[in-house]
Amino acid sequence: MTLSRRRFLSISAATLAFAPSAQATPLYRWQGTALGARATITLSHPAAERITKSARAEIERLEQVFSLYRATSALSQLNATGHLDAPPFELLDCLSLAAAAHRATAGLFDPSVQPLWDLYARSYSAGHAPAEADIATARAYGTWADLRYDADAISLRPGMALTLNGIAQGYIADRIAHLLQAEGLSEILIDTGELRALGGNPQGGDWPVTLDAPDRPQIGLRDRALASSAPLGTVFDADATAGHILDPRTGKPATARWHLISVTAESAAIADALSTAMCLMSPEEIATTQAAIAGAKVVHLASA
Repeated sequence: MTLSRRRFLSISAATLAFAPSAQATPLYRWQGTALGARATITLSHPAAERITKSARAEIERLEQVFSLYRATSALSQLNATGHLDAPPFELLDCLSLAAAAHRATAGLFDPSVQPLWDLYARSYSAGHAPAEADIATARAYGTWADLRYDADAISLRPGMALTLNGIAQGYIADRIAHLLQAEGLSEILIDTGELRALGGNPQGGDWPVTLDAPDRPQIGLRDRALASSAPLGTVFDADATAGHILDPRTGKPATARWHLISVTAESAAIADALSTAMCLMSPEEIATTQAAIAGAKVVHLASA
């Protein structure tokens, strides 16, 4: 398989563009990873290294909840066994947000597509698209409606599995923001693959973000989140035609109707989920979904 992935700035569709200022307080920028994506935390503070060390520890802890690539993570254990007793609060919290996104998107945001995702990855690794019969089998394992969860346990149907890759990066950004805000901090930009701004840029104004689109539109962030998705941002095949966002209605990759969709919201998790699901929507469906979530706004919609 060639699970090719555009470089991070193309996937997240955002780059920072700081305006130089001779009188500005220097910005400190930590760089690492979160769920496989490049992560940064940008701030201006005398204790910036201590602050980002605390944030790094939280990112590591949340990786152990949400990662699909760590066999010991809570999500991996759930997928492997179909049951998880005493699930972590963060996993339950993220599932609750996923449920809200599922409702707002008329079911198009559906973390139960993981068996399909795995099928596509394995099939293209073997040099071919998945067979229709195999797609039907993967779809029959279960849907979001078959998920059972509460504070005591999470249960899946046999063969069922979840992916939270369309919401967890945003969720981690939100958790880091809550952690730092609880310490009385502000004017910080958190990027875990999706962006979450606390306050504005300490050098003045909003945090400036330039979208990776042909016209290079700029978005100012202040106490907001921004998430972007592209149907062909990550692809399964060498020809870059089979995108990673799968339609739960058909079991097929999203059609390449959109080049890039960018959404702002108060929550990075919600913005993340909405931008993912909107890759499967018509313009009318996008407008309806935007209206269903208070504070959500599509700030960029580029046709393919």
